[in-house]
Amino acid sequence: MADVQASKRFYETVAPHAGFRVNADTPDRVQLAGEGGSFSVVSGTPTEHLHMAFPVADDAAVEEFHRAALAAGYRDNGAPGERPVYHAGYYGAYVLDPDGNNVELVNHHRG
Repeated sequence: MADVQASKRFYETVAPHAGFRVNADTPDRVQLAGEGGSFSVVSGTPTEHLHMAFPVADDAAVEEFHRAALAAGYRDNGAPGERPVYHAGYYGAYVLDPDGNNVELVNHHRG
């Protein structure tokens, strides 16, 4: 990440909707953790063309994620909606983090 603290602010904005939280925080690394795993943002050259998708249980979470990210000034990369090109019942939304990574919340409508 080019700016770890800017990334931290982004992920704190989307965390309540995606089901993760800041687990560790240093100037050069922020770890985020949820029920199913964790990931870290670290200082250095940003990864290019990264896409991270987080599953959620309902469409409302997808919509709130997108609304909250845009309200905080982050860039839209795909409004909430059905994406039948992936599979029937695929409902997702996309925003870009400060490094331009595509972050998605998706409800798969599977069980």
